[in-house]
Amino acid sequence: MDSGVSNCGHDGSLTDDGVLSFHTDGQVTRKDGQPKSPSSHLAYGVLDIPPWYLCIFLGIQHFLTALGGMVAVPLILAKDLCLQHDPLTQSYLISTIFFVSGICTLLQVLFGVRLPILQGSTFGFVAPSLAMLSLPSWKCPEWTLNASQVNVSSPEFTEEWQKRIRELQGAIMVASCIQILVGFSGLIGFLMRFIGPLTIAPTISLMALPLFDSVGNDAGIHWGISFMTIFLITLFSQFLKNIPVPVPVYGGEKKCHTSKFYLFQVFPVLLALCISWFVCFVLTVTNTLPSSPTEYGYLARTDTKSNVLRQAPWFRIPYPGQWGRPTISLAGVFGIIAGVVSSMVESVGDYYACARLVGAPPPPKHAINRGIGIEGLGCLLAGAWGSGNGTTSFSENVGALGITKFCTSSYIRVLPFWPRLDHSGKGEVGMSQLAHCSQASSRKHLSGAVETRM
Repeated sequence: MDSGVSNCGHDGSLTDDGVLSFHTDGQVTRKDGQPKSPSSHLAYGVLDIPPWYLCIFLGIQHFLTALGGMVAVPLILAKDLCLQHDPLTQSYLISTIFFVSGICTLLQVLFGVRLPILQGSTFGFVAPSLAMLSLPSWKCPEWTLNASQVNVSSPEFTEEWQKRIRELQGAIMVASCIQILVGFSGLIGFLMRFIGPLTIAPTISLMALPLFDSVGNDAGIHWGISFMTIFLITLFSQFLKNIPVPVPVYGGEKKCHTSKFYLFQVFPVLLALCISWFVCFVLTVTNTLPSSPTEYGYLARTDTKSNVLRQAPWFRIPYPGQWGRPTISLAGVFGIIAGVVSSMVESVGDYYACARLVGAPPPPKHAINRGIGIEGLGCLLAGAWGSGNGTTSFSENVGALGITKFCTSSYIRVLPFWPRLDHSGKGEVGMSQLAHCSQASSRKHLSGAVETRM
């Protein structure tokens, strides 16, 4: 198993047939004659092909990395949508945003900016959505706040939360048309001269500040489990990443044998989440965690949502207009437009950060235009499907590329983050203008790089 070596991050150049050639001393040669160095900062480069089973786990890890952000948005909106006592409908909203995010990710990597960026629910829409739902005309009736008075199957209760979802749908769909216009008209490319680090950093910070209260409340369910998860991710990704773990391997001349694999570098998030969940499961089985819903730490139990698992259908395919015809109000549209602007600025920062992590040059203006336009189309689809939110590039998954050092195009077969590479020699179907790779220490660009189209 070739798991810890990359072909990106060394001094070299691209040959006419699209294969990297390097000029460093002490280089290691691959089976296909392509040299590489074990000192690379990437476990797998964009031209490497990991084993298929490794691609599956990498896809699962990216899914779990995005899981918290995608689930958090419907749960944050649940109270103002009058759904705090209806976990089944909450699960429907969560499944809808996951479904739409998958479609938008496909559109982004095939037709958009073509970088390994996952599309998911955006926190930029949360603040304006909460502000709109806090208006006197949209405040939830008192009886919906009392669990003993809520009958989740009654038509009256269903209409209460559906009319709020329809209002969000209409506002998101109209505001997303503005984003589509800005992207595909090339306006965002023109505005790039005004968008830099001093613009992006404050915008992202201001987007996150209103969410500190919700994050603190969710982490405060059990601070011990929260800190343990943070500690494990930090430990695996920063301190144990260079420690190989022997794993059993079958194949090749030796058939059954062991091979060294950098497990902690590749799966820091997946391992941390699995260990934390297992600890919660043990504490639940042994009744160490409180069994009373009113006691601190109860929500850390793994059986608190077991009734939802029994009630929810095994298969459910969301569809546009599932909550009824969207409604539109001027106040809601202008509020969501503010979220669209902040989401676009954040996405531009994600594009540059992702390109830097995978060793590609900064994305050109036409690629950014396509990316923003496709994100606007994704928001339009999210609004039509009734997710209660829009979609944007997920910064968490961009950070996962830096933690795991995996920027290969191969696990597109599981989660399509990268478009296919064309090695025919002409480079007509290329990476995101992947003309050269950057070295970990010096960040020097490859010499004699051949520019490919994005």
